[in-house]
Parts: sequence; C-alpha cells; structure tokens
Amino acid sequence: MRELRDRVHAATEAVVRGQTATVDALLIAALVGGHVLLEGVPGTAKTLLARAVAKALGVSFSRAQFTPDMLPSDLIGTMTLRGGELAFRPGPVFTNLLLADEINRTPPKTQAALLEAMEEHQVTVDGVSRPLPEPFLVVATQNPIEYEGTYPLPEAQLDRFIMKVEVGYPSEDHEKEIVMLPRSGLAPSGVEDIEAVVDGPQLMSLRAVVDETHVEDRVAGYAVALVRRTRELPSVELGASPRAAVHLLGAAKALARLSGRDFVTPDDITRLAPAVLTHRILVRPEAELEGYRPHDAVAAALEDVEVPR
Repeated sequence: MRELRDRVHAATEAVVRGQTATVDALLIAALVGGHVLLEGVPGTAKTLLARAVAKALGVSFSRAQFTPDMLPSDLIGTMTLRGGELAFRPGPVFTNLLLADEINRTPPKTQAALLEAMEEHQVTVDGVSRPLPEPFLVVATQNPIEYEGTYPLPEAQLDRFIMKVEVGYPSEDHEKEIVMLPRSGLAPSGVEDIEAVVDGPQLMSLRAVVDETHVEDRVAGYAVALVRRTRELPSVELGASPRAAVHLLGAAKALARLSGRDFVTPDDITRLAPAVLTHRILVRPEAELEGYRPHDAVAAALEDVEVPR
C-alpha cells in the first residue's frame, strides 16, 4: 500500500504542489469509508485537489456548489414526471467522491440532507431508501475568513467528518512550481491527463486489508485516553466523542498500511490526533475570549497523556 500512496502523490502533483498532508487525509478517508472537511482561504486549490484525487483513485466525481437558496432536493435528487409516470432523478450525491463546496453557505436544512448519506451511505426520497455508489466519500470545503451569510456546521455533523484539514498557503518554492505548471489559459491543463492508480472495487478490497491491521491494547488505550482527556480539560465545554476514538484508530490503521506496516504505532495516533480531534471540541466562551482554541486543547491532551513505549 505504500506504493499506492507514492503513486497517488505523484499523480496529483501534476496539478497541485505542496499538499502532501491533504492528499494523505483524502486517501486515508477513502480507505476507511470516512469523510474530510477542508478549511482554507480561496485560491489554495481545494477543489482542484479533490478532482485530482478522484482521477487518481479511478472513481466518479461530482461537485455541488452550496448556496443560500440550495434545497435538499438539489443535492439528493427528486421525483419527476416522465412519460406520465413518476421517476427518480438522482442528484449530485450519487457519485463516489462528492465535493460539497462551501458547505457552510447553505442553510441547516440542506446541510442535514447530507447526514444520512454520510452515515448510512444511502438517501431516502419519497419513502424509498436508495443506496449510494461505493466507495462514497464527501470532501467538504469552507472558508475560515469570511463568515457573513454563512451557517456554521452543527457539532453533530462535524463529528461525522473523520478529519478536518487546514489547507494553507504553499511554500515559496512550491508556489513557484505552481505558477510554472502547464495551463490552458488560466486553467490547469493536466487534470484530465491524470491516470487512475486504482479503481473503486480495488479500493473496497483494500479496506479489508486496513481492517486487518494489528492494534495492541496499549495503543488502543492511548487513543482512548487522548479522547477522554479532551473531555476533562477545564477550558473545554464539549470534548471529543467516542466516535472520535473509533475514527482516530481507523485513520491510524490506514496510515500504518500506507507507511508499509501491518501494525499501528503510538506515533500514528499522535500524528493524526490534531486532524481527527480538533473539529470535535467546543471551547468554553470565557476561555475562547482569552485566545484558547480547540487545537490548544488537543495539544494539552497530547502533553498530558503518556505515550506508550
């Protein structure tokens, strides 16, 4: 699986540079059936990266632009009249990799339409449950700067994302490489040329390999202790849920396999903890006024909990 990781990175670097951690997050999510929230300012290639990863993984891709007037039916589909009979017209959610672009710009009713899809990999329309294609991965984006006219995701929905990745600006060297990449006018010209490294059925078979990754009791205990510690910190109002421990260990299994190992190490847990736990933590208002943030809580938990050796 380490070769798979290298080949996916090589494929995506044809159009995106300096986003190694983000590509790893998307690959981990695809291997365990999770979803990823990308947070970054405009122009940091979040949409382009999602398209590139979909091409490299050999899966179908669909983009839904979330807007204030978007309805749930615009996302999941609706019943239409065709030839005098009612027929289902599927929405963009019927794909392998769904890019939910600027997910916080649509009202809660439409945001909630994704909950069933993310959790059950199905949608219910007119009383009929319709399964989504497998693998199914939601990659949602949001802008951390402009909050006017936005609808912050509720904690229950944030908890469905296995990881939240902050997509920052590239380094100076990477930015020079980006501006020199082949383009057709202003648009990148290499996305359609990306060759698939795997396909959907192969990804599903690799999940079984990830599931078999060995986890020692002390490593599992370390993951649980980190999650529980976030609930005990005095500046935290809402700590990470038990689902967070499940996601943390699942992501660590995938990371271990992508690193060429069949066992999880404490370092896998430590490395993934910020991305898996930060978006699940709610800080007390008085602590927030003093500049305390969720990533500070995760850092405190990592410092407090002894790493097994």
